[in-house]
Amino acid sequence: MKPSPSPSPIEVLSSGVHGKGVFATRHMAAGERVIEYVGERISMAEAIRRHPHDAANPDHTFYFHLDDGQVIDALYGGNDSKWINHSCRPNCVPDEVKGRIYIVTRRPVFKGEELNFDYGLFSDEPLTDALKARYVCRCGAPKCRGTMLTD
Repeated sequence: MKPSPSPSPIEVLSSGVHGKGVFATRHMAAGERVIEYVGERISMAEAIRRHPHDAANPDHTFYFHLDDGQVIDALYGGNDSKWINHSCRPNCVPDEVKGRIYIVTRRPVFKGEELNFDYGLFSDEPLTDALKARYVCRCGAPKCRGTMLTD
C-alpha cells in the first residue's frame, strides 16, 4: 500500500494585504523550503514585450528576475507561489539555487499565518514619490517602507 502524499503546507486564500495570499496550513520551522517559484523562463526583452499582463493593473505581474538576467513568468506554468505577497518584514526569503527559486522560511511560521517575502523591486526610473506610490506596500509592518521598491 502506497503512503498517502503529505498534505500541502500552504493554501491560497483571500488576503488582507492584497488580493490572494498564501497561508500556512501547519507550523513550519525556520529554514524550511516551502515551494519552488516556477513558470515560463523568458528573457528580460520578452518580459518587457509581454508587459503589462493586465492593462487595468499594469504594475502587477508574476515576474521573478533571476541572477542570470532571465525572468520567470509565473502567469504561464506557475503554481501557488505566484500568490505570495510582499512584506517589508518578511517571514520568508527567496533562495536561488542553480537558477531555481525556492521560497524558504526565515523564521518559524505558524499555522494560518500568511507567507510573504520582500520583493525588492527595482526600477530604472528615478525613485520619486509618484513611482513609490505605483508600487505601494500594504504589508502593515511597523517599519514598512511604504513601497515594494528598494532604495
